[in-house]
Amino acid sequence: MDAAALRTASVTQGAARLLVALGHAVLREVGLPHGRRADLLALGADDSFLIVEVKSHARDFLSDTKWHEYRDYCDRLFFAVDPEFPRALLPDDAGLLVADLYGGAVLREAPVHPLAPSRRRALLLRFARLAAGRLEGLVDPAGATAHTAED
Repeated sequence: MDAAALRTASVTQGAARLLVALGHAVLREVGLPHGRRADLLALGADDSFLIVEVKSHARDFLSDTKWHEYRDYCDRLFFAVDPEFPRALLPDDAGLLVADLYGGAVLREAPVHPLAPSRRRALLLRFARLAAGRLEGLVDPAGATAHTAED
């Protein structure tokens, strides 16, 4: 694994650990209806959704023109970066997490833009089916049904 991939994996791990510690249920690499894939999709105890977009280095962020499309599928959008990331590049209208392999911290809360009730319900069902499919794949890999439409 190259250095950028290791950094991405480390930030993803730490951000997921942070969200779990804050009371969220977290799924990694979640396909969304518009064809994009969220690095982390988290469901809060209040049924709110947040998406975390992990950025491993400045070039990764600067070449990404799709991140704003995630807002249609969450109540709050965050970026997660490592401690050395040049944070001034990131937009002020998204939350900011700094993370490493062991955990993370919320440096800036994300503004809330509530999902429509019908979209929230559809996303909740997608989240539940994907989580159940992944769990079944761990328990019984040979018998698990492929969930490629939602994965």
